[in-house]
Amino acid sequence: MTSVVATNQTILVVGGGIAGMTAALEAAETGKRVVLVEKNPWLGGRTAQLYRYFPKMCHPTCGLEINLRRLKANPNVQVLTLAEVTGISGQKGDYTVTVRLKPRYVNEKCTACGDCAQAVATEIPDAFNYGLGKVKAAYLPHSMAYPMRYVLDPAIIGTPEAEAARAACKYGAIDLDQKEEVVSLKAGAIIWATGWRPYDAAKITPYRYGEFPNVITNVEFERLADPHGPTGGRILRPSDGREAKNIAFIQCAGSRDENHLRHCSRFCCMGSLKQTHYVQEKYGDEGKSTIYYIDIRAIDRFEDFYAKVRANPNVTFIKSKVARISQDKDGNPVCWGVNTEGYKRYANTHDLVVLAVGMEPEVKGVDIPAEVMSDSSGFIMADPLNGAIFGAGCATNALDVNRAVQSATAAALRAVQVVNQIARAEA
Repeated sequence: MTSVVATNQTILVVGGGIAGMTAALEAAETGKRVVLVEKNPWLGGRTAQLYRYFPKMCHPTCGLEINLRRLKANPNVQVLTLAEVTGISGQKGDYTVTVRLKPRYVNEKCTACGDCAQAVATEIPDAFNYGLGKVKAAYLPHSMAYPMRYVLDPAIIGTPEAEAARAACKYGAIDLDQKEEVVSLKAGAIIWATGWRPYDAAKITPYRYGEFPNVITNVEFERLADPHGPTGGRILRPSDGREAKNIAFIQCAGSRDENHLRHCSRFCCMGSLKQTHYVQEKYGDEGKSTIYYIDIRAIDRFEDFYAKVRANPNVTFIKSKVARISQDKDGNPVCWGVNTEGYKRYANTHDLVVLAVGMEPEVKGVDIPAEVMSDSSGFIMADPLNGAIFGAGCATNALDVNRAVQSATAAALRAVQVVNQIARAEA
């Protein structure tokens, strides 16, 4: 059984992405007890799935590595992965929370040697790479996974392959007897940092995502460009594996649209500007990028980054909302629309089309097991009716990594204030 030590002076953080990790660490480093729960078998969230940050083009592994080192060194934080909050009762300063823990089938003895994966033949879609490739059913989620332990997929439990994985482990780390658990814990304050999900591009029917294999999303393109991704960093067309050197980026794919997402997701413009760098790095002057846009939202410190991309002769900007996408006989996507600068119709053929889909909060359409106020887009609002449940990061708004971290720090300070008030009242 999993043991969790928590009182009404404990802070519960729900979500282990960059915002959740930040909130947990900021609270723990003030001396507070923190329980951090994450539904995936690893921490880091969508930040871990990025290839690079804008505007400095540095790798997320740097910031994540620092946070993971802080987590490992801080005894005030207890991390529960494969964990999901199923119930919250009580009130500000006195919550009772139920958490469902799914089995990993691998215990803390794991050294991440990979022998279990060698013993397994079954493959499953690679969730870390947005399903663009496959991994063994005994797998390490990614190279910087925390905890650094393998996971056995439930699909092979009860089969000879699971027994083969157990037999292959020299350290006794495979535990096929693990069962789902439900634990109950106390918390004085809760930070809800469940992050965001990419908008479902299949809902944008004129773009034929899911039907045309060479129409992909921005998050999928991010994994293609990463040397640790499914193609080893080669930008290849899903249809035929051919190099994609002429790439279209369609902005506001579903965003700022009453039929889809009403809000601007803020990161999409900068994300596409960043991704034109990937094309240039892979192919030099042979790599051509076309950005179809309504307007480019790059403010403050991002303006210089935008200006440099705009000056690149290998990047073309077309002020237009692409009306539809078709496909020629060779599987090349064709973008149709009207360039509003001159009002000229176009039908441009590309090797690959990347849809800059926006972000919607993971809490949208999900019943948070407590009364929490949200806005028309589903983001958690700051409201006294929420009691001591505080939103953080992209659960509260469409934010880039930097602003998500700032939001998480603010949420941690609010939670610490609540716990301090409890401590004073009980002293």
